[in-house]
Amino acid sequence: MTSPTSRRTLLGALLAGGALAAAPSLPRSAPAPRHPHHPPHPARRATRGTGTLYLGTYTSTSPGGTGIGVAAYDRVAGSITARTVVTGVENPSYLALHPTGGTLYAVDEQQNGGVTAVDLADGFRVLGTRSTGGAGPCHLSVHPGGRWLFSANYTSGSVAVHPLADDGSVGERTDLVAHSSPAPGPGQGGPHAHQIITSPDGGHVLAVDLGNDTVYTYRLDETRGTLEQVSYASLRPGAGPRHLTFHPDGRHAYLACELDNTAVVCGYDPATGTLAPGDPQSTGTGSGTSYPAQFLVTGDGRFAYLANRGHNSLTRYAVEGGGAALRLLDTVPVGGDFPRHTAFSPDGTLLFAANQRSGTVTAFRVDTATGALTSAGTPYAAPAAVCVLPV
Repeated sequence: MTSPTSRRTLLGALLAGGALAAAPSLPRSAPAPRHPHHPPHPARRATRGTGTLYLGTYTSTSPGGTGIGVAAYDRVAGSITARTVVTGVENPSYLALHPTGGTLYAVDEQQNGGVTAVDLADGFRVLGTRSTGGAGPCHLSVHPGGRWLFSANYTSGSVAVHPLADDGSVGERTDLVAHSSPAPGPGQGGPHAHQIITSPDGGHVLAVDLGNDTVYTYRLDETRGTLEQVSYASLRPGAGPRHLTFHPDGRHAYLACELDNTAVVCGYDPATGTLAPGDPQSTGTGSGTSYPAQFLVTGDGRFAYLANRGHNSLTRYAVEGGGAALRLLDTVPVGGDFPRHTAFSPDGTLLFAANQRSGTVTAFRVDTATGALTSAGTPYAAPAAVCVLPV
């Protein structure tokens, strides 16, 4: 979001605020694919050569981006160089890749929200946009089977489902679920869906709602593309849960709580989809609200990192108890202002941060033995950068 509170008025009315062939559906008995939020084991040696870095931006702010940024990065040094920009997408503030790697998806964070598909194999051709049925979509993800796209409408407090065609394009929406219960937290004025992801086992879909202080668990009907709620987990009033990240064991997850400046370790039961939040704990940023944004967990499950926008830092935790506990180690300056989103390189040896207010992307080398972060390269200029997706 462009500021901690401005998304509540939504980037104008909205932006005066601020927030491939389809793979066959997997049978339940099949081994779950690696979840897109889980990078490969970070002990792998860094691959030489260059990778591609996709950047989500706000195009309606000043200064702002001009579309989806495309850059190259050195897989060892972490240095970033510009390539091109994919235009024709308004406020592509969050990005996701199809499991085949052939199509990129972006939210259109506007009053009349949408999701857009981009064909990466055909000169970044925009395949079209579909309505999310709500306002201010700020997150999206692809089901591991590659046939369904999920999106979260922040302003409307709802989540949507779209089918994906063989060419990667997005079909007409098959479901829209509003978060009407439980009641919103203090001062929230309504539900604010902030994230929607598939559990690592592939059996459930979880939606994090900042306004309702709730994480909802759904079961996806993979024939009709509809969601059925099976449970929900409540956080303490005013917590403002923003993003959930699973431990590689699939039985624990970590919540970044934006409004009360806390981190929460959760237990997760893959059989039932039940999430059990634990006690809130420190982000290591001192008193006040630092607007925690999002967790990353290393592929071996030994370390976790939390981006703190107000503190402009990355908190490093040691993961203990097989994923059941986080031990705070330190905080590291992010080298930019307002780290909205972070991501590992595919081999887990680099960590990138999109710093919204400074309009930069910073990179860090990840020490696979200690989890320590070391600055890599120089900050890369990217106006209104709010999402970073390295491949």
